[in-house]
Amino acid sequence: MNFFEIAQTRYTTKAYNGARIAEPTLDQLKEILRLAPSSINSQPWEFVFEDGQRKDEVFAPLSLINEARVRQASHVVIFRVLDSVERFEEQAPSYVSEGRRAFYSKYIKSQGEGHVQSWMEHQVYVALGYFLAACAAMGVDSTPMEGILPAEYDKHLPQDGYHTLFAVAIGYRDPEDSNQPDRTPKKRKTTVIL
Repeated sequence: MNFFEIAQTRYTTKAYNGARIAEPTLDQLKEILRLAPSSINSQPWEFVFEDGQRKDEVFAPLSLINEARVRQASHVVIFRVLDSVERFEEQAPSYVSEGRRAFYSKYIKSQGEGHVQSWMEHQVYVALGYFLAACAAMGVDSTPMEGILPAEYDKHLPQDGYHTLFAVAIGYRDPEDSNQPDRTPKKRKTTVIL
């Protein structure tokens, strides 16, 4: 399947069949996230894969209208961002080139700490897009979820200088899921390119 076909058939899954994703597939998805692109190679993120009892008993109830999806899915993947600009700047020399750090100082950091924090969060969203496309290409269904309680998620995760932005349920669709594009066609705006 080419990417155009993937874009036509990928959708936000509303019901999962409960089947577990095989470990080799999970390993590939983890490596894909590790390889995700980011501005200046900043990588200001952390990804947590949860399954089993913790997924169902801890994270599902904190997922609001997505609770049933999290319970049915194989895993929930939690996307987190660095809390501290200072910590990012301390870590960056080990994987961000000197030229890219100069760009960061001149064009990003110069706009203030709030801008840097927002910029770091944007990088996590870049990884989200990459991850959703990878899931679809590998035949794994997904539900991106901002409709969770991030601060409550964080109470059950390491206090390691990151905080939760959003999560993604992953697994395999229930064949009766009514949100599938052949049952509920996608509605998209017409894109105008000037």
